[in-house]
Amino acid sequence: MLVSQRPKAVLLLADGTLFEGRAIGAQGIASGEICFNTGMTGYQEIFSDPSYTGQLMVMASPHIGNYGVKVGEEESARVTIAGLVVKKFSEVWSRPGGTGSLEDHLRQAGIVGISEVDTRRLVRHIRDRGAQNALISSTELDPRRLGDRLAAVPSMAGLELSSRVTTPVAFETGDPASPHRVALVDFGVKTNILRCLTERGCLVRVFPMHTPLDEMLAWRPGGFLLSNGPGDPAAMPASVALVTAIRDSGLPVFGICLGHQLLAESLGIGTEKMHHGHRGINHPVKNLVTGHDEITSQNHGFVARRAQAEAHPHVLITHVHLNDGSIAGIRLKDRPVFSVQHHPEAGPGPNDARYLFDDFVANMKAHTPVPRSLHQTA
Repeated sequence: MLVSQRPKAVLLLADGTLFEGRAIGAQGIASGEICFNTGMTGYQEIFSDPSYTGQLMVMASPHIGNYGVKVGEEESARVTIAGLVVKKFSEVWSRPGGTGSLEDHLRQAGIVGISEVDTRRLVRHIRDRGAQNALISSTELDPRRLGDRLAAVPSMAGLELSSRVTTPVAFETGDPASPHRVALVDFGVKTNILRCLTERGCLVRVFPMHTPLDEMLAWRPGGFLLSNGPGDPAAMPASVALVTAIRDSGLPVFGICLGHQLLAESLGIGTEKMHHGHRGINHPVKNLVTGHDEITSQNHGFVARRAQAEAHPHVLITHVHLNDGSIAGIRLKDRPVFSVQHHPEAGPGPNDARYLFDDFVANMKAHTPVPRSLHQTA
């Protein structure tokens, strides 16, 4: 469908800023917190990342859809963004091994989007004014009516979203005979995290986020992975309590993104909402332990409070973001527990952070097994 033939659509921000464009994807109205990703590639992975649940995604790259979609490159079973904003939406796609167009992919998923938006202006606006709620509509174009609807959209701050994307039932992947058994608490896990673990010979059992610790220990894991996911970690007291118990189990623990934030909360280190977050595939991070700089993929709108982490007697800050000095990783001094704010499983080009999975497996190999008496059977 040519741009000139597409229905009109509008994007309305909570501060009253209005953008006009053309509809893409499904027809309708979509709302959520607006954010932007600076990655030049990987839109299919971005759109299916559960961490983006409840958010309208602005792609800073000016051409989206040109290489279509390919089965097997999703980070979850469905498209998880709330809506999509782009500059130029490709009417055609071309790719060896591709399985369809992004347009059909969005329509089948019921995702409302808008194209022909000045995304450079929009990204600058978000950087200046900060993250805020917004609304995309291709069926109602009256700003006053849309404004009333937008006013009712809840703020991301204080919003628990992981329960929307956690697995409903536990499942396993990897080598059943593996001695390295990982209990993964699913707050919105990305598929590539599972792949990075199984590639290292692990057997992974993915548990729903509300699973009691005793049930997970009964499976006799050698370590825990706390996954990424959406929403405000401060709005998840039950998950913080679970992470506290996991942390105190004595088993190795590895937290990624939301898992990192929940670990911080469990230590009494508060989290706070960022002005506009970190979302992209070229974020520079310094490893304070090795002195090396790393290029990382990031996707988060909340961050652990650095001053509180620095004051904690049992916490070592291992990584910092070089753009703003925010915490990008911590480790406990008295047990094999660590976490990072970035995504080591992502493949933005460099794989600078993949060593973290090796470190986690090494911790499991070196760890003295928990006494059998603690492994209660069901």
